[in-house]
Amino acid sequence: MKAIVVRQFGEPEVMKVEEVDLPQLTDSQVLVKIEAAGVNPVDTYLRTGIHAHAPKLPYTPGKDGAGVVEAVGEGVTQFKPGDRVYTANTVTGTYAEYAICNKVDLGRLPDNVSCEKGACIWTPYATAYRALFQKAEAVFGETVLVHGASGGVGLAAVQWAKGSGLNVIGTASSPEGKKLVADNGADAVFDHTDEDHFEQIREFSGGKGVDIIIEMLANVNLERDFECLAMFGRITIVGNRGSLQFTPRLAMTKDATIYGMSLFNSPQSQRDEIHTAIFEGLSNGSLDPVVSRTFPLADAAQSHHDVIENKALGKIVLIP
Repeated sequence: MKAIVVRQFGEPEVMKVEEVDLPQLTDSQVLVKIEAAGVNPVDTYLRTGIHAHAPKLPYTPGKDGAGVVEAVGEGVTQFKPGDRVYTANTVTGTYAEYAICNKVDLGRLPDNVSCEKGACIWTPYATAYRALFQKAEAVFGETVLVHGASGGVGLAAVQWAKGSGLNVIGTASSPEGKKLVADNGADAVFDHTDEDHFEQIREFSGGKGVDIIIEMLANVNLERDFECLAMFGRITIVGNRGSLQFTPRLAMTKDATIYGMSLFNSPQSQRDEIHTAIFEGLSNGSLDPVVSRTFPLADAAQSHHDVIENKALGKIVLIP
């Protein structure tokens, strides 16, 4: 089968298409024919080798994908050949024609959702769910601000929040991005390149501020988030690309809580909860992944450039 193989850490160009052997199953594993693979920013961090969870070389990238079950191990009863599934992790990587997954790392893909959209599910939607509900404990009627809402995790957070009865404010920078966020349910969208957007958000909230902030770029925004955070507000840090000088009194003054999170750290019980919520949301239409661009497997390097260097408008998908 064809697969992307990384034999040394480095720039996107270290990813090469190779012909490799079809992976072999163990009793608790499932072989999935990958129809589409999702590209996430975390894939690019892992590729550099400096991530805390950097893989051992050589490896095939990709945790997110969707396709059809090809074969199952003798100990697998919840899936059978022909089932449509999405992956929440893999043993062998989704940037390939086939991938081996442990049975606990698969979710059922409803018939109303394409494999391309299925490849956009786990990392964005599980991250957003964990940030909103398992960390910030968002409840009906609260107001949430989603920074960088036009990206994969941002759009997922907007959809989760709107479907759960929250008031949703998003930020984006381009007209296309702002329209996309509004089309996905945000009650208001502000331009995060505008120096005054924190004050505009506070004014939009009637001066109270927002109850929850989903923070995608903490090194840029965290200090200023308190300008529009309500008393007793919560901030969940989802993304960060550097360091910052922070004044702890800002959190003290508003009796605020700052949560750090990584999807890698989620226990299986919480991952099972997320799978159940995802299936329900996809089935009833409250969750609808947005595919922005597709690339053939041979263009994996370009997909990694785009996911980091270009403005996010939904998800990037590889087609093996």
